[in-house]
Amino acid sequence: MDFGPDRWRLYRLAFREAGRSMRGAAVWTSSKVLSGTPMPTRLLFAPQDLRTADPTIATDIYSGFFAFAGRAITTGGRSPFAFAPPSRAWGEALYGFGWLRHLRAAGTALAQANARSLVDEFVTSRLGDKRLACDTQVTARRLMSLVSQSPLILEGADHAFYQRFLRIIGQHVRELERHVRSGVPPFSQLMAAIALCYAGLCCEGLERTTRRASRYLARELDRQILPDGGHASRNPRITVDLLFDLLPLRQMFASREIDTPEALLRAVDRMLPMVRLFRHGDGTLSHFNGMGVTAADHLATLLTYDDMRSQPIHHAPHSGYERVEAGRTLLVADVGAPPPVALSTEAGAGCLSFEFSSGMQRIVVNCGMPRIAGDAIIQASRSTAAHSTASIGDASSCQMVSDKGGLAERRIAGWLLRRLGPVIVSGPEQVTAERSEREHVQSLSASHDGYQARFGLTHERRWHLSPKGDSLDGEDIFWGEGASAASREAIIRFHLAPGVRASRAQNGRVVMLVLPNREAWQFSADPIEARVEDSVFLAAPDGMRRTEQIVLTLRPSETPSVRWRFERMARTYTPGQTQEPGPELL
Repeated sequence: MDFGPDRWRLYRLAFREAGRSMRGAAVWTSSKVLSGTPMPTRLLFAPQDLRTADPTIATDIYSGFFAFAGRAITTGGRSPFAFAPPSRAWGEALYGFGWLRHLRAAGTALAQANARSLVDEFVTSRLGDKRLACDTQVTARRLMSLVSQSPLILEGADHAFYQRFLRIIGQHVRELERHVRSGVPPFSQLMAAIALCYAGLCCEGLERTTRRASRYLARELDRQILPDGGHASRNPRITVDLLFDLLPLRQMFASREIDTPEALLRAVDRMLPMVRLFRHGDGTLSHFNGMGVTAADHLATLLTYDDMRSQPIHHAPHSGYERVEAGRTLLVADVGAPPPVALSTEAGAGCLSFEFSSGMQRIVVNCGMPRIAGDAIIQASRSTAAHSTASIGDASSCQMVSDKGGLAERRIAGWLLRRLGPVIVSGPEQVTAERSEREHVQSLSASHDGYQARFGLTHERRWHLSPKGDSLDGEDIFWGEGASAASREAIIRFHLAPGVRASRAQNGRVVMLVLPNREAWQFSADPIEARVEDSVFLAAPDGMRRTEQIVLTLRPSETPSVRWRFERMARTYTPGQTQEPGPELL
């Protein structure tokens, strides 16, 4: 980004982050964390790992084939820790040891011996990317994995290895407490608190750790889990991942007959309905603010632990999302401001974007976060152009920290990138949203000022969903004044889901959409002609997929508003067909 207009914002961010780090150290020092961490004396039990496991992966690991996050290496008999990680995500997966669950699922003596050997090798050797392996979140994940999979690692082990394993647990506990004292970013603090609770509840001799970690867990959950159940990052994936860790933790407190922190109970009860808000008819989650591929088997497993079988919430004002349903049609919209800076490393510039589906078929989507890709593609996936909303030219409604600009700015930005990652440093500050219902027509309207400072324009969007869900009427409005606003061009994009075929008709006044199940929809706009252009869906399970997008272009100074409509056709439709259409779909 160009730091010209945001230079002082960057400086304030750096000063605030440095101050937060020092305050974090002071808080933990004053709470006498430095009094020391005792070593665990024995393991009491192992928590349940809710994530699904694949025993066939155990065979791959034994043969030296390690495939994580879309990348793979073949060790050829060498240690996997002797290789430089082909990507950060691959390294995080390797050093997090979550793959131990696949070895446990195999249930063989060979898998047990392989697991024990790999754990011992990682701890005793000097191999591996220690900087990545010692990252707070990676260390926390590794501690949870070791505790959860301790039956696999310890079965058949001798007393010497058992004592060595306890020392490993103790070393991880001390390391995480040191990280928390140093004032790591908020989500890392939360993950450290969860992992410390895992160790403290499952091990004898860590009672003080349990008490400290429980207090800190409650504090971070109250800070980061919003009243409507969303995480403060606004990332649906983080909400899901946290539930996989918090549900077993809730059971661990009960098993030890220790009072469960009220903050933990409240968080779980609020988060499960929030997950359902994002869920479409095909079982996958909406692609907002870092959400990528939905692990459908994981999600189905997770929702079975919803004791109340809760219904999805429709209004999430704290998280900034709205869900509108009618018939078998669903709309999920992002009507929130960017998350706090320290939690915005994956957030997108998608204010007023939406996803739209009919039954089990998605129609309009956001491009989503790719599972594995280079930095350039990941940053592109966060741009406004990768979302089904409006942008002003090629500019995004949010600006992210980068290592460009003057020398001072580059140094500050570099420090922030190393400490926090590619966070959002500016974006919409005033985002309003209002929903209503009149004669069974559900309406949602929202606006944001993300382009006001730079271009003098405010974007407003309105949605109206018919009672049966047969049509979605929308309107995009741009208002502002000044020379900058007069010279700008607005681009409105509707990214289509993979498999949706689009064809222009009536000189662009209409776009016919045929879904994979042959259901037909018609898109129309007034007074702008629609174009159909190439797009890409980045969050498909099998990698990036080419798709299409409907594009509307206008100059707000000449055409301040444009109306558009998606309407379900009464009959199936095939482009170019001449025979009688198929049966009615309504």
